[in-house]
Amino acid sequence: MLSDGPFAIAQVTPYPWEAGHEVNGYVGALSAELRRRGHTVVVLAPSASPALVREARRTIRAGDALGAEVLAVGELLPSIGPRARTRVPTPPVDIARTIEEVLTTTPFDFVHVHEPWAPSASSVALRHSHALNVGTFHAPTERVLSTQVARRFVELFFGRMDARTASFQATADLLRRVFPASYEVLCPGAVVHDRPVGPGPVRIVFVEGEERAALRLFLRALRRLPGDGSWEAVVVAPGGAAPVSAGGSRLRDRVEVLDAADVNEDEVLAGADVVVAASDGQTPAPGLLVRAIAAGAVPVASRLPAYEELVEGRGLLFEPRDVDVLAAQLERLVQDENLRRRLHAGADDLRGRLGWDRLADDFESLYTDLARRRHDTTGLPAVRERLTRRELIDVDLHMHTDHSHDCATPVEALLAAARDRGLGAIAVTDHNEVSGALDARAKAAAYGVQVIVGEEVKTATQGEVIGLFIEEKIPRGLTLAETIAAIKGQGGLVYVPHPFDRLHSVPDYEHLLQVVDDIDVLEVFNPRIAIPAFNEEAARFAAKYRIVGGAGSDSHVAQGLGSVRIRMRDFDGPEEFLESLREADILARPSSLYYVGVQALKFLQTRATPPAARRAARDRARRRATRNL
Repeated sequence: MLSDGPFAIAQVTPYPWEAGHEVNGYVGALSAELRRRGHTVVVLAPSASPALVREARRTIRAGDALGAEVLAVGELLPSIGPRARTRVPTPPVDIARTIEEVLTTTPFDFVHVHEPWAPSASSVALRHSHALNVGTFHAPTERVLSTQVARRFVELFFGRMDARTASFQATADLLRRVFPASYEVLCPGAVVHDRPVGPGPVRIVFVEGEERAALRLFLRALRRLPGDGSWEAVVVAPGGAAPVSAGGSRLRDRVEVLDAADVNEDEVLAGADVVVAASDGQTPAPGLLVRAIAAGAVPVASRLPAYEELVEGRGLLFEPRDVDVLAAQLERLVQDENLRRRLHAGADDLRGRLGWDRLADDFESLYTDLARRRHDTTGLPAVRERLTRRELIDVDLHMHTDHSHDCATPVEALLAAARDRGLGAIAVTDHNEVSGALDARAKAAAYGVQVIVGEEVKTATQGEVIGLFIEEKIPRGLTLAETIAAIKGQGGLVYVPHPFDRLHSVPDYEHLLQVVDDIDVLEVFNPRIAIPAFNEEAARFAAKYRIVGGAGSDSHVAQGLGSVRIRMRDFDGPEEFLESLREADILARPSSLYYVGVQALKFLQTRATPPAARRAARDRARRRATRNL
C-alpha cells in the first residue's frame, strides 16, 4: 500500500478568493501549514480579477499548475455581506471548463473540496477529479440543505468522496440526517492569542458575520446596558455601516464602527474581552466563535447547536432574538470580573487544540491513511519476467451458462462460441452457482479454451461480487465482507463486477471503501451497462486506488461472448493471471446498441419462450456445439 507523502493536493473553495470569506481563510491557513510540511498545495478558487484568471489559464496550459499556490479558475464577482457566508455561488461554464482542465492534466494525489454543494466550483471539482477526494463541510444550515433539490444528483457526486469531515458536531449531525454517511469532526484551526482577563472597560466586539438582524439585535442589547457601566463596543461591518445613531450620543460615544475591508478581524478579536454571536439560525458563523475563543475572548451566543457546542462552559447563551436576555448576559460579564475569569479558564482545553498545526496534523493523518489504501503497483517482477515469454491471448472474464437462473446457454455452446471467437481463456461466473464453471473446465480441453472457475455471488444487501479461481460454491446471502473472506479462503481472487451500475445489484461507494484493500480486480468495462458513465466511474475508482482493471461481456447469450476482451499474456493460476492482467489491454466496442441487442436476445431465450421450448433449444445448441469435436 502507498504512501506516506509528500502529497500533491488541490484545495477547492467555491467562494471568490478576494471575498474574505471564512472558508477561504480556513483554506489559506491550512494550505500554508501543509506547504510548510513539504506538501505541494494548490488552491483552486473563483476570482473577481480577469487578469488573475488569464494568468491561471496560462499556467495550467503550460503544465505548471503544481508550481502555483493559488489558481483563479474563473471569473466570479465577490459576494458581499453576511449572506455570502452560506450562499454558495453558482459557477459559470468557464469555471467548470477550467477546473476540468486542471484536474484532468495535473497529477494530484488529493482533491480536497470545501462546501461541495451543487452547483458550485467544489461540486464541479468532484465531478472531474481523478484523485482521492476529501470533502469538508463547515456550517451549512437547514436552508442550505433545502436548496439541494436534485438530491439524487448531489448524492451521486457526494458518493465520490473517499473521506468526509465536518467542522462541528452540529454540522455532522445535520448532514447525517439528509446525506447519511460517516463524517469525522475536525474543529477549525485559529490563531491563538489568549488575551489575559483584567480590570478596566470591558471591550465587547461584534463582527457582522451573520444575518443583518443579528447586528440590530446586538445594538438594541447595548442600549439596555446601564449608562454607568465600564464597557465599550466595536462593530466590524461591510462599509463600516451600522445603525448606531438611534441610540443617541451615549451609544455613539461607546461604539466604534470599523469597515470590514480596512481591518484584520483576528487583530480586532485579539483585543476583545467579549464577542457576541447573535444569529437567529439563518446564517450562523461558528468559525467566528472559534477565532474569538482562540483570542481569549468570552463568547456570548444565541442557543444554536453549532454555537452551543463551542460556548457551553466557556461563555454564556441566550435564546435567539431574545434581546432582554442578551442584554442581561452582557451586563453580568461587564460587572463580574470573576465570572469572566472562570469562563476564560473554561476555554483553556479548546484553546490548546485550536492551532493550525493541529488541524494540519489531523488532515495529514487522514491523507496518509487514505493513500495507504492505494494498491501497490510494483507487483511481482520475477513473475512478470516469466510472462514475457508467453503468447498473447484474448480473455473474457464475466459470462454465464444455463446453470444460472437467468441464462439459457449450455456449457458446450458457450465453449464452442469462445473457440469460434478466438478466445484463449474465459471465466465462467454463474449466479450463485459454481457447477457450470466446473463442468466447463472439465470439457474445456476439447475446445482448446482455458476456463477459470468462478461464481457471481449475491450478498445479503451489498450487491454482487465474483470469486475467480475457486473450487467450491459460496452461498448467497452473506455480507460483502463474509463473501470476500470465503473467496480468499479458497485462494481465489476477488473481482467486483459492474461496480457503479445503478441498474444492477451493486455495492455502494461506502461498502467498496470498507473492502478496497481486498479487491483484486475491479471491472472497468461491461458492455451490458446501458449508461457509459457507470463504466467511466468504475475506471476512475480503479485508477485512484490503483486496483487492477478487468472486463467481461457479462454475456447471458452465446452471441455476446467476446464483445469485450482482454489481450494479455497466457497464464497459469491466479498469481500469474493477476500479474498478466496488470499489463493487459482492454478491447471493446461501444456498448449502447450492443446492450439493446443482447438484452433482447436474453429476454427471448429466458422469459419470452415457454420452458419446454427453452429445453429443446438448449438441446439443439448442445448438439451443434459438440458436432464438430
